Amino acid sequence: FRVQASECGVHRPHVAGMHGRDGEGAFSIVLAGGYEDDVDEGESFTYTGSGGRDLSGNRRTASQSCNQTLTKTIRALALNCGAELSEKGAEAKNWRNGKPVRVIRSYKLGKKHKYAPREGIRYDGTYKVAKYWPETGKSGFLVWRYLLRRDDPAPAPWTPEGQEIIKKAGIKIQYPDGYLDAQKTKAKTPSSSSSSRSPSTKKRSKKRKGSPRKLIIDELGAVVSESATETPASSSPADVLTDEQVELIKADGRNRRLWDELLSTPDGQLLERIQKQLTCVCCQDIVWEPITTECGHNICKECLKRSFEAKVYNCSVCRRGLGVNYNARVNAKLSAALEALFPSYGKMGQ
Repeated sequence: FRVQASECGVHRPHVAGMHGRDGEGAFSIVLAGGYEDDVDEGESFTYTGSGGRDLSGNRRTASQSCNQTLTKTIRALALNCGAELSEKGAEAKNWRNGKPVRVIRSYKLGKKHKYAPREGIRYDGTYKVAKYWPETGKSGFLVWRYLLRRDDPAPAPWTPEGQEIIKKAGIKIQYPDGYLDAQKTKAKTPSSSSSSRSPSTKKRSKKRKGSPRKLIIDELGAVVSESATETPASSSPADVLTDEQVELIKADGRNRRLWDELLSTPDGQLLERIQKQLTCVCCQDIVWEPITTECGHNICKECLKRSFEAKVYNCSVCRRGLGVNYNARVNAKLSAALEALFPSYGKMGQ
């Protein structure tokens, strides 16, 4: 399930179908049949970029309503292709030279494709982007398309070889805590109108400690939507740093290279870039009680703790091994710099 995939680091976002950064590339994608243009053939598939849909009103999906642009996660996935980035699209001469991306298939594909798991989600290995291009989709709007091909040493789980490995290893679907009990309760509960549903079938809210982001979770433990509170307000609309802010930034020696890059940002974009670059890849919020790893990435202490509890002892960004006995010390100097830059940052853990 998506929550478990996030905890073990296979696909961090609870709702978004793609995880990546437009300056680094894509890390993982989920195939769930969200776009009418997607075609899945197992060893290869076409994938449509995100965006161009009106998701106001807390909707999870909607019809295409405007053109997509080569920005954000769309750009991130294009960077995985072994070809030079181009606004017109590109095709790799040798697609295996591209950067790998983890692919997860959801049971929701079952209605359209035969490679979907019967239940939950399944990790299907690494794929690489062979080419990407813009085209007019079935909706009449411009979309960005990608062709991905499987490049993983392990047999695909739907093949006879893959099935044999699954059988011998005794691999079975892992349900979230309380899932099966909730299913039994739901089966015994008579159906009723939405205005008189029992508490066991109503959606409930859960707030992760230390984060202003609320996860709307159903009774089966699956995240159905995310609703972020106000992002930290900037301390200066003109992005003009005070002497105190500059000194606090300089004091964070563990992120010196990152700060040097950020401080070269053009006027008017500095705080926006800082917030973007210091967003935790796990909870997608600005890092709280940040752990700065030896590989130079910043992760929330609570998010890293959840990964370790799931026996995943790697950096959540680059997957570098941290070790089971990793000493996760909070970077207090980075916290101090962020609190000086964003006045509401210190209230995040309250």
